[in-house]
Amino acid sequence: MAGYHLHWKQMPSPVTSRLQDQLDTITAQTRDLVQPERLAVTDNAVQELLATGIESRILPVGAQAPEFALPDAINGKIIRSSDLLAVGPVIVNFFRGRWCPYCMTELEAWQKLYPTVRERGALLIAVSPQLPRQNDFTVQQHGLTFPILSDAEAQLADQFGITYTVPEVMQRHYRSILVNIPFVNGDQSWRLPLPATFVISRSGQILFSEAHADHRVRPDPMDVLAAL
Repeated sequence: MAGYHLHWKQMPSPVTSRLQDQLDTITAQTRDLVQPERLAVTDNAVQELLATGIESRILPVGAQAPEFALPDAINGKIIRSSDLLAVGPVIVNFFRGRWCPYCMTELEAWQKLYPTVRERGALLIAVSPQLPRQNDFTVQQHGLTFPILSDAEAQLADQFGITYTVPEVMQRHYRSILVNIPFVNGDQSWRLPLPATFVISRSGQILFSEAHADHRVRPDPMDVLAAL
């Protein structure tokens, strides 16, 4: 579905519209624009990924979150989870890449709520397997003010239980719509994270955990904030 974003209509503001409503609008517009056989490739891939049981393997509420040290998009500075948790609880959003319209809509929704996150004494970071340069493009293009970290080869995502390898049929589909994931991520593995959101307490315990095999479904930010 990615690659058709030049045709989207302006999404409603997250202040007046639930995030999932905005994502459903993207899906509806995509179904209007894209040939049924192309839509079927994505729909089938989602069902096959769901059938692997990957959603049951993500780190649950109550588990201890893995520690991490990842480079920030803007200045390359290494951001450590221990330093973040010394300040307050942390919301961690894993996203697939800037090529994914659903991910970018979600990050823009979080950007609008970022002052609320800070008012509640928490921090927010987003993590993707993209190269730092690609994450920098993401920050600049979407006006993000929270840290965007690069997770090379989705190694941290793997520790959270949310990684998968894009199947060959979807690799061909992405190439056909000029989404070059190996170039964006800087490796040939075609490994991606499920879009996922976690809230980690100052003690490192997971307070909120949600990930979906269907990349068109995301938790509502207000539900995430309720876990703080």
